[in-house]
Amino acid sequence: MPGKRVVLNTVHGRKAPRLRNALYIFFLIGFLATPVFGQQDVEQRKIEYLINSIANLHDARFIRNGSEYDSQRAADHLRVKLHYASGRVNTAEDFIVYCATGSSMTGGAYQIKFADGRIVATAVFLRNRLAEYPGQERKIIPQSPSGE
Repeated sequence: MPGKRVVLNTVHGRKAPRLRNALYIFFLIGFLATPVFGQQDVEQRKIEYLINSIANLHDARFIRNGSEYDSQRAADHLRVKLHYASGRVNTAEDFIVYCATGSSMTGGAYQIKFADGRIVATAVFLRNRLAEYPGQERKIIPQSPSGE
């Protein structure tokens, strides 16, 4: 057919069906991934809330490996541990397990000594604080006098 131009698989000279399908897939992936990224943001906010809960305990002492530290130093220590464990920490509960339960060097449990002399395991304290996080179910863990 001389003089006649033949265009295959196009609409008005463009490859619209492939482009349209690619755009559908792109938007579908973005739509499905949004809750995952949103959930990660929520978990990061929860972790920061937990760390700030420690930092704001001005009258308490944080017991780590037999030594006592003020609340700000304890919060800084937890942030450093979070940085190094970030590949394993995806949720606030992961943070409690991998960063705030105890020493990775000695295995000793972290504890909080309150001004009234009460000693509570840091993991118990943080799980209770997590239960108080806005929008969380209310499931408070009882605290024994020994903090275990």
